[in-house]
Amino acid sequence: MSLNAIAHGHADSPAPGGCSAGIRVVHVSPAYFGEDAVIGGGERYATELARAMARLTPTRLVSFARGGDAPPLTDAATPLEVRVFRPLWYPRGQRTNPVSFRFLAALADADVIHCHQFHVVATTLSIAYARAMGKRVFVTDLGGGGWDLSYHFDTGRWVDGFLHLSRFSAQRFARYEEKNHVVFAGVDAERFRPLPDRAYETVLYVGRLLPHKGINYLIEAVDGTVELRIIGRLWEPHMETARSRDFLDRLHELARGKCVRFILDADDEQLVREYNRALVLVLPSVSTDLFGAYHPAPELFGLTLLEAMACATPVIATTVGALPEVVEDGVTGFLVPPNDARALADRLRWLRAHPEEARRMGERGRARVLERFTWEAVARRCLQIYRDVLGSDRRRREQKRPHP
Repeated sequence: MSLNAIAHGHADSPAPGGCSAGIRVVHVSPAYFGEDAVIGGGERYATELARAMARLTPTRLVSFARGGDAPPLTDAATPLEVRVFRPLWYPRGQRTNPVSFRFLAALADADVIHCHQFHVVATTLSIAYARAMGKRVFVTDLGGGGWDLSYHFDTGRWVDGFLHLSRFSAQRFARYEEKNHVVFAGVDAERFRPLPDRAYETVLYVGRLLPHKGINYLIEAVDGTVELRIIGRLWEPHMETARSRDFLDRLHELARGKCVRFILDADDEQLVREYNRALVLVLPSVSTDLFGAYHPAPELFGLTLLEAMACATPVIATTVGALPEVVEDGVTGFLVPPNDARALADRLRWLRAHPEEARRMGERGRARVLERFTWEAVARRCLQIYRDVLGSDRRRREQKRPHP
């Protein structure tokens, strides 16, 4: 199956109860999606993909948390097995890089091990275990990582496939070109959906409060006649740096005299309501932030864009990273240059002046999500790749058998 076919969603899909039903998959994520752990797009990706895959084939999610034994965002109707382990230590104090050797026991009955993040110790241990036990291992890099031997030793040569969020992400792994597949990301379109009281009132940002998110340009772009709601959380607030404090101080200074509200404790239920009252969701990410720091991979996908689109909310994003792969300029929203508050302001004015077209953009965005960006679609793409690799194993074994 070609990379192009997977990237455009044309790959054959395994049917539930068919060949894929016999594949036991174990997903390994450095942190689970829950209140007691690091919360972000990467953790949501691993959890939601595992939930969707569990409806198609036996699936287990293995993760780590300081408290241990705390379940991620799952529900009783989803046949997903969850194993959460207490980390023994964090190399160099990196909270996103938990280490526990106990989790390897949870890989013993796997046909396929799917690791989330590349440069973390848990993934390197999983790759070594898979090689020793003759199992197949795949990796989805979510843009995080920490201290790990994979920076010094090529563990990628033992990986059977890299399953990427975007073509932009795949470019970062060009050395493994023959192993690269684009499976994209998804969204729960039943949870994130248009509500009966849908309105188009506010400008909305959802995401981490980090300099490379470009939030300062969005605040500069809004005037005093529209409400900007910034929903997000600090990255590891207990390890807040001087730069993080400077960035937050700068945001509050820019917001002075404008109608800007910071919301730092929103859950999914509130997020759905916020998306449903927004005129537009803006993701103004940049490669070079206001401090002059360069970020070579600012956005490997942009999950909040999908959440907004699933709620029929138009979106504005910058032309950095993978964002142009998500937003259809002029169709589901707009793409603007990064670090350009004037361009953002122009598009915000246009949407406010054309409410009916804004509504149609939102409707087209939800249709695009349903067609291409559901978690089930991502799970089926992954399963097809697993099957291809396992099928080649089977064919090699058959060729080696002595003929009568």
